[in-house]
Amino acid sequence: MNDRPANGEQLFVAAVEAIYHAATAPDAWPRALEAIAEVFGDIGANLIYLRDGGAAGTVVSPSLIAGAAEYQELWWQHDIRTQRASERGYWLSEGIITDAHLVSEAEMNSHPFYTEFLAKYGLRWSASAAISPEPRVHVGLTVQRSAAKSAFTDEECAKLARLSHHAERSLRLSLQLMNADVANVGLRNALDGVGLAVFLLDGLRRVVFSNTAANRLIGRGLELFEERLTASMPSERDALEAALSASAGDSPQRFLQPPRPVLLKRPHSQYQLMLYPIPLHPAERAGATDFLVRARAIVIAIELRPNEPAEPALVRDLLGLTLGEARVAALIGSGVSPKAAAERLRIAEGTVRTVLKRVFLKAGVSRQSELAVLLTNMSRIQGR
Repeated sequence: MNDRPANGEQLFVAAVEAIYHAATAPDAWPRALEAIAEVFGDIGANLIYLRDGGAAGTVVSPSLIAGAAEYQELWWQHDIRTQRASERGYWLSEGIITDAHLVSEAEMNSHPFYTEFLAKYGLRWSASAAISPEPRVHVGLTVQRSAAKSAFTDEECAKLARLSHHAERSLRLSLQLMNADVANVGLRNALDGVGLAVFLLDGLRRVVFSNTAANRLIGRGLELFEERLTASMPSERDALEAALSASAGDSPQRFLQPPRPVLLKRPHSQYQLMLYPIPLHPAERAGATDFLVRARAIVIAIELRPNEPAEPALVRDLLGLTLGEARVAALIGSGVSPKAAAERLRIAEGTVRTVLKRVFLKAGVSRQSELAVLLTNMSRIQGR
C-alpha cells in the first residue's frame, strides 16, 4: 500500500517536517515559517512570543524581514488588528483570528496600517493562531497574505489550526534552546541543561539519548526495557507504545497526524506525566552529531503537579476547547476566582464568566468545583 501523501498534502508534510526540525535547531524557524506560508501560497509568516515576565521576541520568514523592521520601528503602535484582538478578547473565543473578526472592509480601505504600511509590502490579509508551548509563554503564529488574493477561507483556517498545534509542540523545546548557547556548548550539552525531560529515539524506539531530567524519570513513571522507553504501569504500555511507534516510524503519514499528548500515572504518586512525541525527518539530520543522526523522534516528558493549574494546551486538547477557554478553565479549575483569573489574564471579569459558561457546556459540568475535580485527574479526561 502506498502511504505517501497526496499532492495536496505534500506542502503540509514539508511544513510539519520543517517545524519539527526547528525543535532542536531554533535558527531554522525562519525556514519553517516560510514552509508554513508555502502551504497557503502566501508571502510569509511570523511568530511573536511573550513571556509572563515581559520578555518578547519575534521570528519572521525571510520575505518579511524588511517589513518586520519597519513595523518594530514605526507601526507597532498603529497595528489596529493586534489592538482590536486584545481589546475584544477574541483570543479567548476564536480558534483562528482573521481580519474579518477585527476590522471592517471600510477600515481596511482607509486605515493607515493597511493603506500605508501593509500596502507598501503588498500585504493585506492575515490569519493568526494563539498557541501555548508552556503555561507562561504566549505565542502568536500569523500567516501574511497579499492584497492580490482573497481573505482566508474556513478550510484554510482549519489547516492553519492544524499547523499551529505542531508548531506549539516544537516550540516547547525550541524556546528553551533559544536561551542556550548551542553554538558554543553543543546541542548535547544544551539539551542536558534545559528544564524539560528529553529522550531521543531511533526508528526501533530505542533511546539513543536522554538528558539529566529524563534520567530522573526512569523508575518514576517510565522504564527502559531492552533500551526501549515504556510505561511503569502495565495498563498504560500499549497506548505509549502506539504513540511512540507512530512518531518514530517510517511513514510520511506520521507528519499528518494531529499531535496528541500521552498521559501516564505515576506509581505511588499524585503526580502524572505528560509525554509529547515529536517525529523527526532523517534528511534534516545531515551533518548533525551521531546521536541526532540516529534520532527519529523526540519525546518531551513533563511532570503534572496536582496543586498547580493544568497545562492550557493539554486542557484544550482533551476537552475540545479553544486555547483561551482552556486558559480560563485551567485557572478556575485550580481554585482561582473569576476575579483573580481576570486580573491574571488582563481581561474583564465579565469576559471570564462568559467564557466559563462555554467551558462548562463543553466539559459537561455545571460548577467550578466539578471542573476542579475533572482537571485534578487529567488521565480521566483522556479516557472520556
